[in-house]
Amino acid sequence: MTHAGESYNCRTTDAIRTIARQERDVAVRSAELLREAGLPCPVVSIGSTPTAKFAEALSGVTEVRAGVYMFYDLVMAGLGVCSVDDIALSVLASVIGYQKQKGWIITDAGWMALSRDRGTANHAIDQGYGIVCGIDGMAFNNLIVSGANQEHGIISDREKKIPGFNDFPIGSAVRILPNHACATSAMHERYYVVDGSPEIIDVWPRINGW
Repeated sequence: MTHAGESYNCRTTDAIRTIARQERDVAVRSAELLREAGLPCPVVSIGSTPTAKFAEALSGVTEVRAGVYMFYDLVMAGLGVCSVDDIALSVLASVIGYQKQKGWIITDAGWMALSRDRGTANHAIDQGYGIVCGIDGMAFNNLIVSGANQEHGIISDREKKIPGFNDFPIGSAVRILPNHACATSAMHERYYVVDGSPEIIDVWPRINGW
């Protein structure tokens, strides 16, 4: 069993393809060595979303464990694995106040809702704690969650411009696209499923803990 964590440090998709080949070759060869020694090895399991997306051959592999693959997230978008529009997970938050002199919109979703993961901090574009979208899932230009404490998130413009506060009345809802789908999902008990509209069409429980 492998996890190609080094794929997260790649800066080109060609580099991810190289890691994917190495991941597959190492896992398959290890299984062959075990079998040559008379030890059964029925499962050859590899993982990592970047390599799952760009793997060119999986012969000899019996299982691919790619956790972020089903949702994608901002780290994957930063690596070129997906686009921001492909991200299928968001956290619904409410606007609860402002600090207008600082250009801040305050929400009720801090790191307890979003997680502390700052996986895009070393990317070409730092997405803070997440990109801010409307209830329709469309991203607001340049608005990110620039800061977070336990219970509250700070929305601001990445270029330090003053946002249009009238567009975010108290009680209005925004959706936050996360840096790391796994870490964010782990903070919640269930998924509320939507399909192109705000209407909830299903609820999926999560299995949490270790």
